[in-house]
Amino acid sequence: MEIGPGLASLPVFVADWADGANLSTPPALIEKLPLAIYACDAEGRLLWFNSLAAKLWGRTPLLHDDSEKYCGSYRLYFGGQPIAREETPMASVLRTGIPVSGAEGRVERPDGTSIWAMVHIEPVRDGDGRLIGAINCFHETTALHPETSDLEDFLESSAIGLRLVSGNGTILRANQAELAMLGYAAEDYVGRNIRDFHLDQAVADDFLGRLANRERIDQFPARLRAGDGSVMHVLITANTRAGDREAANTLCLTVDVTERVRSGELLREQDRRLAVTYEHAGSGISEVDADGKMLRVNARLCGLMGRSADELLGRSIFEETFSEDIAADREQFRRQVAGEIDRYTIEKRIPRKDGGLFWASVTSSSVRDGNGGFLYAVRVQHDISERKQVQHALVRKAEEQAALHEFTERLQPARSLGDIYVPALDAIVRALRCQRASILLFDQTGSMKFVAWRGLSDGYRSAVEGHSPWSPDAEDPQPICLADIGQADLPASLAQTISREGIAAIAFIPIVEDERLLGKFMAYYDEPHDFSGAEVDVARTLARQLGLGIERIRAQKATQQLVSIVESSHDAIVSKDLDGVIMTWNRGAERVFGYTADEAIGKSILILIPPDRRDEEPGILARIRNGEVVDHFETVRRRKDGSLVDISLTISPVRDAKGRIVGASKIARDITERKEAEAKIRDSERRLQDLLTAIPAAIYTTDAEGRIAYFNQAAVDLAGRTPTIGSDEWCVTWKLYNPDGTPLPHDQCPMAVSLREGRPVRGAEAVAERPDGSRVPFIAYPTPMYDANGKLVGGINMLVDVSERKQAETQQRILLNELNHRVKNNMQMLQSMLSAAGRRSPNAEAQEILKEASSRITAMAAAQRVLYDTPNAIQFSAPQFLSAVCETAQQTFPPHVRIVCDAAAADLPNDFAMPLALIVNELLTNAVKHGLNGHAQSTVRVGFSRDGEANVLFVEDEGPGFDLDAVRQRSSGLRLVEGLARQLRGRFTVSRGAATRCSLTFS
Repeated sequence: MEIGPGLASLPVFVADWADGANLSTPPALIEKLPLAIYACDAEGRLLWFNSLAAKLWGRTPLLHDDSEKYCGSYRLYFGGQPIAREETPMASVLRTGIPVSGAEGRVERPDGTSIWAMVHIEPVRDGDGRLIGAINCFHETTALHPETSDLEDFLESSAIGLRLVSGNGTILRANQAELAMLGYAAEDYVGRNIRDFHLDQAVADDFLGRLANRERIDQFPARLRAGDGSVMHVLITANTRAGDREAANTLCLTVDVTERVRSGELLREQDRRLAVTYEHAGSGISEVDADGKMLRVNARLCGLMGRSADELLGRSIFEETFSEDIAADREQFRRQVAGEIDRYTIEKRIPRKDGGLFWASVTSSSVRDGNGGFLYAVRVQHDISERKQVQHALVRKAEEQAALHEFTERLQPARSLGDIYVPALDAIVRALRCQRASILLFDQTGSMKFVAWRGLSDGYRSAVEGHSPWSPDAEDPQPICLADIGQADLPASLAQTISREGIAAIAFIPIVEDERLLGKFMAYYDEPHDFSGAEVDVARTLARQLGLGIERIRAQKATQQLVSIVESSHDAIVSKDLDGVIMTWNRGAERVFGYTADEAIGKSILILIPPDRRDEEPGILARIRNGEVVDHFETVRRRKDGSLVDISLTISPVRDAKGRIVGASKIARDITERKEAEAKIRDSERRLQDLLTAIPAAIYTTDAEGRIAYFNQAAVDLAGRTPTIGSDEWCVTWKLYNPDGTPLPHDQCPMAVSLREGRPVRGAEAVAERPDGSRVPFIAYPTPMYDANGKLVGGINMLVDVSERKQAETQQRILLNELNHRVKNNMQMLQSMLSAAGRRSPNAEAQEILKEASSRITAMAAAQRVLYDTPNAIQFSAPQFLSAVCETAQQTFPPHVRIVCDAAAADLPNDFAMPLALIVNELLTNAVKHGLNGHAQSTVRVGFSRDGEANVLFVEDEGPGFDLDAVRQRSSGLRLVEGLARQLRGRFTVSRGAATRCSLTFS
């Protein structure tokens, strides 16, 4: 049954009406229309329908009911498959806003009957363009399906994919072959637009355009997206059935040609690859004629040889072969051309244009004509330089491993360092392929010294010995390799020394053991040498083995020394396990405890412990298990004979190779003598303290900082107070004063000076004030005390009360003043008498003698004045004394003579005054008389100095000097000087130079 023109135009009429209609109110003419029609709101609820719609549905649906959405059908089928209400064309339009026209489905009624119907659905929008619902016009097309079952069977049983497509591209139906081919379920395929499955939208548009133009489509190529996401290449054949307005209900046949397309692409790709394989093959390929000339070459061969194709074509393959490999290749090629062989492979070296060489594996295969005649050879060559390098490296590796293995084997029996050095040098030269080698180690001063060498001159070793790129305490020192000495940044002198030895390359390899730098070994090369990483690794391994060997020998020597020390030790050295069982026993232990090693080893350490001290051992073992060291633990142990011995124990944990504590080592020192000595010292200290207490002088001691450590009762009596030990400082007194009455701070007292300067202080006077205000003059005798190592540990001081002496000195001073007055008067009278006698005497010699005597009396008077004016009763000041004598002498000399006096500060005994005054007077008189040389102005220098414990008095003039031995017999003055020098137990000398000096050295 055909649809008439009027009926076909109704959907258009409805669409035009719906553009401005009130969707909720049906138009009055819907009952008069010759097609079924209904409307839905935007949510799909039925708003209204006409009676023809209810008739076709075979039921009357409910309006505005959520259970009656999208359609009034009982059941609806598209593509032969039932669809849910949410999958109907109406639901699709409300969801997408895209109209559906010409979709055909089967409507099943409640009574089991069914009809075919074609739908035309238009969306409805309000004035603002919002989708508010849709109107569906559908009519029955059952007449178009007169043989439904046969057609259905044909479509479903067809092996070719078939689908029915509406004019706008909606898939109305698809058979199982179509669905299986594309991999979709019917619900995922039917009802959707074909554009959803085309990968190329332009192709889809072209296809639909041809359908619209009613063109016959035959084997239309397209790409479709399959259900698993893959791409399928298909050919589509379609025949359009024309309608009034548009093409509709087009049956499309789809043929899968994916494999064919892919095979075609693969063939094209293979053709393309074959076209470039020759040119861009990974191997060099050439075609060679019977004379060996190259007819054709590819790019790879040109690259390998470093030449262009133009440079290679026409050249003989033997011109491009290393000279030593030509003969073998030529003979094989001759046999190939002659037909003796069809194929051969040879490895040879081929020179490049830049002068380099590479190794190649060349396979030459014959190409012959139908009669077996030789046409040309195809030669394929591979660059095997890397393989050759690997082979060479393997050979080198094998050689290195052999050298290392031999070195290791030779190290095992080594018993001295010399036994290690020889195989080490052999291994270095062999493994590193160097021409010379040496080994240097740090000595005890930290200097690098040669201990073994090979091929080095004495001059070279002497010049470079001590040089090291690392300090002895360097952490993680690294090898240093100089590939070309001529290019190395070295000090000029060192570089010249190395070059003169003929060394072109050198390697410094540190010898490290237990993270400690022992030294280095050197590898020397006569030519520049590139050091590879593998070589450096081998050098490190050699150094490691060498370090292990050196340390093993040193450890053996140290162990031997240790064993010797242990065996020769005077102390008992014993080891035991953690259960207290004796493991080792030295001779010292046998001497101390009386047990032999055989008697002690294996026994419990308790055999040495007295019963009353058994509780000490568990505590000691517990501390050892905790890794503690028991140091200088004094206790008592029992000898084999049962006697007891005082010992001092030092016990240390013994660990195994994994650091676990497995026992203890014990050093026991017999301290019997020390104990006895300490007892004697304590007894001596007690007796000394008793002695100090009994001495009737104030005595006290201090520590090194001056704090009072001890005092006797006499010190308390003198100070009028009891000092506080550890608190009072420097002196036991309350307050101190100088002899002149000025305050004397404690930190400046004689004891403070003695401790600060580290020397005894003698005869220092001070005055102590007691708390009751009384004062006591005293003389201090502080002396610093030192321990056996010379360290200052304190001081001892004795304070002598001189109150009675001071009273006696006062009385003595009165007598001395009277005596001095009388002596001075007598000397003045005697000097006047001598001067007067000299002036009256007619004899010139007598006058000279009397003048000298007067001068001597004057000098003695000057000394007497100094002694009289000195407050110290037993000493006088050297500068004051010398100044007085020189001033007195100056008065007797002519005005042009100047005396310069310079004396160091010192105190001299009083009985030295008169001899020194006479000596100075005689020497000054001699200098003025014989040493002026007639100068208008002359200076005589008089000096006094100290040289250690000696005193030096000298008189110096500008005269020519004299020979003491020559003038001694004729100069009574010099004989007097020498006599006075002997009286002082001194030595008189005369020296001549720029000035004449007469010196007296005395103690």
